[in-house]
Amino acid sequence: MTNIHPSAVIDPKAEIASSAIIGPFCVVGPDVKLGESVELVSHVAVAGRTTIGAGSRIFPFASIGHRPQDLKYKGEPSTLEIGANNQIREHVTMNPGTEGGGMVTKVGDNCLFMASAHVAHDCILGDNVIMANNATLAGHVIVGEYAFLGGLSAVHQFVRIGRHAMIGGMSGVEADVIPFGMVIGNRAYLNGLNIVGLKRRGFSRDDIHTLRNAYRLMFAPEGTLAERLSDVEEQFKDHPVVMEIVAFIRSDSSRSLSTPNGS
Repeated sequence: MTNIHPSAVIDPKAEIASSAIIGPFCVVGPDVKLGESVELVSHVAVAGRTTIGAGSRIFPFASIGHRPQDLKYKGEPSTLEIGANNQIREHVTMNPGTEGGGMVTKVGDNCLFMASAHVAHDCILGDNVIMANNATLAGHVIVGEYAFLGGLSAVHQFVRIGRHAMIGGMSGVEADVIPFGMVIGNRAYLNGLNIVGLKRRGFSRDDIHTLRNAYRLMFAPEGTLAERLSDVEEQFKDHPVVMEIVAFIRSDSSRSLSTPNGS
């Protein structure tokens, strides 16, 4: 294959699409699968049972699919599944799953991982997620589509981040973040809705107005969260974007919920 640089070290058992491009000094292991038009720019190391979807591009010194940073990992045949059209920048690390977490780490399509971002074992990421420089996910984190994680942020293991949420830079997130929510701080607290993100994604003014009203009621100082949640559920039952937040909060989770500061 003329599109593989002669300095690259490719295991003959690896499955590589004919249109894939592998640059200088890359290393690709035997159980790796590279889809059509995948590009490893240079000095990329891909190991383990890793699948990379069509059109994804990985930049120098990224480490993809090497064994999890988990002392409980005993070499079980877990996997790392990366979707299509992802941009994975310099020094990014992604690890496969473990027996204790479902055996798979999964990344959706059209995501951007800026330099030195980290996706740990058993994480599940939706489409169009952006992780800025040095943003890190501990194990078992779930991230919804279009979520944005600011630079130097860190997410505790087992935390859920709802879709269209925004994590402020340098935030330490140890509790679940509602869909459309915005958190900031160490430890991070809920700081309103991700209004800018909602506008960019084409949410209507009516949807944003409804979300604001529901948010104010949901996190009002009166009553308990359970009582307020029931009120929101009754008052906004015909509004899918609000009911998505209600369903998120009612779902089982091993973590607490991010709430406004002082609530």
